[in-house]
This record gives sequence, C-alpha cells and structure tokens, in this order.
Amino acid sequence: MSMRTVGIVGTGIYIPETFMTAREISELTNGTWTEDAVIHKLGFTKKPVPGLEDGTQEMGVKAALDCLKRTGIDPLEIDVILCMGEEWKEYPLTTSAIYIQEKIGATNAWGIDIQNRCCTTVTAMKIAKDMLVADENIQTIMICGGYRNGDFVDYSDKNMSMMFNLGAGAGAIILKADYPRNVLLESHIMSDGSMARDAGVEIGGTINPITDKNYKEAYKSLRLLDAEHMKNRLNDVSMKNWMNCIDQAFSKSKVDKKELDYLAVLHFKASMHKHMLELLGLNENQSIYLSEYGHIGQVDQILSLHLAIESGKLHQGSVISMIAAGIGYAWAANVIIWGERSEEIA
Repeated sequence: MSMRTVGIVGTGIYIPETFMTAREISELTNGTWTEDAVIHKLGFTKKPVPGLEDGTQEMGVKAALDCLKRTGIDPLEIDVILCMGEEWKEYPLTTSAIYIQEKIGATNAWGIDIQNRCCTTVTAMKIAKDMLVADENIQTIMICGGYRNGDFVDYSDKNMSMMFNLGAGAGAIILKADYPRNVLLESHIMSDGSMARDAGVEIGGTINPITDKNYKEAYKSLRLLDAEHMKNRLNDVSMKNWMNCIDQAFSKSKVDKKELDYLAVLHFKASMHKHMLELLGLNENQSIYLSEYGHIGQVDQILSLHLAIESGKLHQGSVISMIAAGIGYAWAANVIIWGERSEEIA
C-alpha cells in the first residue's frame, strides 16, 4: 500500500488597510534611522499595522474565510484546524484555533494552537502532513492564524532594528490527503536552544509581571534580552543552518536543489535577501521581496506563495521551497511541487 500524498488546495490572506510608512518609522527612531535607510537597508517602504478590529484571532478568521472562498472548500469538510497565530491576541489563554473553528462554521473539526514563532507555518505544514499520512480518518487540515507582534516594538531601542519591520496580518492554507495538485514533499527543522531567551517580551510574564508602575513600558518591551549573544550567534550559524534545512528538505524529498524555481521566504533586510538568492543560484524574479508588507511573522510564507500564485510566477512542475526562521532560535524549510501531481511522486 503506497503512502498517502498531501497537496495544497489553496491559500487565503488578510492584510489590514492601515499602514505605517518608512518615514513614520524613521521619525520614531529619533533620527537613528533615516527614511532612506529604512527603505534600502531594512528593506520596506511601508508595513501593515492593525486597525481597531484587527485582533490576532479575528484576523485569523478573515484569512480563513478568504481561503474557504478561494478554494470552494466547505468548512464542514475540515477535520483539523492548526492555528499558527501568535500568542499576543485578544484574550490570553483562549484557544485561537477553536475560536476560528466556531467563526467559520467548521463544526466537524477539532483545533489546536501550535507555536514556533516565525517558523510556525512551515512547522505546522510538516505536522499537518504527518497527521494526514498517519491517520486515514483525517482528510483536510486548515492551517491559519493572525500576527501583530509589532505592537510591542519600541522604535527608540537601537537593538531592535531587526524587528522594525514587524507588521500585522493573517494567512491560511488548506492541505488535503491525496489531493492531485501542489504536493507537499518533505521538510527539515532545526532549533538552537542557546538563544532560547535571547529575545522576547521582557515584561508581562511570571518573572516580570505587569504592575501599575511598568504597564506603559510593558507594552513596548519586545527586546533582545541578550543582544550581543544573539547577534554573534546568528552571524555564526544562521545562514549555515538555513542552507542545511534547505539541503536536507531537498535530500529527503529526492529532488535536486538545482531544480528550485521559487523561494517563499520571510522578509528580512535587503542585503541578506539578495545574498540568499545568490547562494541558491536564483534571480530576483524567483522570489518576492515583501517590501510593501514588512515581516508579518509566520504569515510571510503563505503571503509569498499567495502573491506568487496571483502574479503567475508558478507553473506546472514548479519546485518551491518555503523557508523560515524564528526567535528561539529555529530554522525550517520544505519542498513543494506545484501543479498536477506526477506519477513519480510516491
């Protein structure tokens, strides 16, 4: 008996209508960053920020509904919802997947929240595939969620420039067992616990709870808790680990890395994006640099795939790799073959 394959049915996206511009960010840095430097070094002209109704869970609902509309999937078909949305949400300790389940009418599903920071979507896709392969009672999984961690950024903190691009939005993607298109092959994920507490929200947990004296600071306390260690360690291992994830994902998938056609990659500074494309032998048309979106956390990979579909970059047999990295620190990559399933894929 051959192993089940897993295909991507489609995607959904929600982007708020409100934006913050490079000029506005420059002004908030008190002159440390010019508008030109934000645009050309950090790599974005503007980024979406949440409107009044754009809670993390609510944005996840909007992306999920968009995905259902685009794919024509009946919400009653969904067996599992894996929410990759962030922990910063409307009400702490509520389960976002179950909220989304109710709001979209997926009453036959069960839901669970998973979290691996900006690696969560690629991680969730591996988990979803493994579930679909292992359990024949599961046929359809929706991965979805919202993100607005940019709320916590203090633009006057010089150490935080790597996170000035944090935006807001949501994404959704549906995976189906034995779906005859857009086959998800293998993934590879790495993590480095030496950086587990190098970055995070400093105030608001059990160690440093919010008080009447620090509450204003608390809501702008996403920080590099050990900036020197994190930056030095990332310089030493990050690109190497990313390339290892890509190599391993392609090796497991039995696909030659030279066949890579499109890289669905998160937003980071422009020079690093260019360097990564060069390392992979890709040109700028084989990826989409999210210069009008910034970094919407784990939504970036879905957004990149979504934009590639809309712009006609993907064709029958296109080889795609989604790659991600998240504070903690984690790296991930997968391999997808776009279009009709080949009989060679077993």
